Amino acid sequence: MPYHLYITNKNYSSWSLRPWLLLRQLGIPFVEDLRPLIPGTYRQPQWLEFSPVAHVPCLHVFPDDPSEAGSDNPAAEPIILWESLAIVDFLAETHPSLPVYPPLSNPAARAWARSAVAEMHAGFAALRNEMGMNVGVRVELSGGAFTPGLVADLERVGKLWGEGLGKFGGPFLAGKEFTAVDAFFAPVVLRLTTYLGALERMGGGEVVKGYVERMRGLEGMREWVADALKETGREPVHDAESVEGEGRRLVEDLRVTA
Repeated sequence: MPYHLYITNKNYSSWSLRPWLLLRQLGIPFVEDLRPLIPGTYRQPQWLEFSPVAHVPCLHVFPDDPSEAGSDNPAAEPIILWESLAIVDFLAETHPSLPVYPPLSNPAARAWARSAVAEMHAGFAALRNEMGMNVGVRVELSGGAFTPGLVADLERVGKLWGEGLGKFGGPFLAGKEFTAVDAFFAPVVLRLTTYLGALERMGGGEVVKGYVERMRGLEGMREWVADALKETGREPVHDAESVEGEGRRLVEDLRVTA
């Protein structure tokens, strides 16, 4: 089943990173198709070309036999998955020998991982909104930047990570292998790199800090960051949200200039 994954700017798109990193770390071949953002707006109607809701990520799964493509057979049309959680569940079903989730033989770890993935997918609104993905900049947070909602989200992530690492033995959140739960929290790791001072507000001590360093060192994470820093496209709305407001100071911009 050839996979075609639509994503957008690596500097800004946390949702794109999740399935991309899972596919890359598990060694599942796929074609990356990056469609840049239209600057200045959250709406991206041009993505309706490949996604029924004009969102990324979107995975197209093509027939194994390329000769079937374009035929009158409905089965020859690509399977389309336009939500990150649906993509992960599809991969778990179609690649049962790979650790998309912990194995069925470890139901506790599997249930915990699936619950944590769902929590990340549905929650942490303050973290998303107040520490938006912006891989190439460094922003110092202090004082009023740490709103009650943001602090609560950071502490919850720290507690969740500490729980998984302690309960299942590490080095990843649900045990010895990288799984979907690590992919889903990978954007948080990059946010903790961007927003200086946030990691210290999470709690969890050296266990959590060690996990952040391990995630930063993954081949897929290093590749994503390197690509993000090379991007010349800028999204002014996202950039402004990162650096403007009480208790925020831009320290460094590592991105290449156009």
